[in-house]
Amino acid sequence: MLYAQELPEEGGDTLFASQQAAYEALPVELKAHLEGRRAAHSYLARYDDEVFAGIRRPTLTPEQIAEVKPAIHPVVRTHPETGRKGLFVNKNFTTHILDLPADESCDLLKELFAHSAKPEFIYRHRWQPNDLVFWDNRALIHLATGCPSHLRRRMHRTTIQGDVPF
Repeated sequence: MLYAQELPEEGGDTLFASQQAAYEALPVELKAHLEGRRAAHSYLARYDDEVFAGIRRPTLTPEQIAEVKPAIHPVVRTHPETGRKGLFVNKNFTTHILDLPADESCDLLKELFAHSAKPEFIYRHRWQPNDLVFWDNRALIHLATGCPSHLRRRMHRTTIQGDVPF
């Protein structure tokens, strides 16, 4: 959940992309190719590359790095409550698909990353004062669009611990 505390005069929107709609729009052959596949995910995969408004993320200590373990998840996740399937890969965290040659994994992930962020799957939230937005990370990916560095965007966020993807 995000609660808008202080909003910039321009920018600062949040994009949400339905990964269930993205999965449902895939060709049948590609869905079959993804069935049962698993991918490696790492919080650190692109951590050092992330820059916002010219500012790099803070350097992590060796102790902090040791706490962040890679994870293996299905490429297609089944929602535990609705049974709907959705893509479960993310450009910032997914490093490779297991049991595929590196070049094939890379090409397939590029295709899935591009597909998952198509405009038809995206809702753009234009924040208003005191908005509270609650979303399901099991079904969506999200991204803040940013705002000019001289403007302030302050949000309160809480996250509910999730379940193990299947």
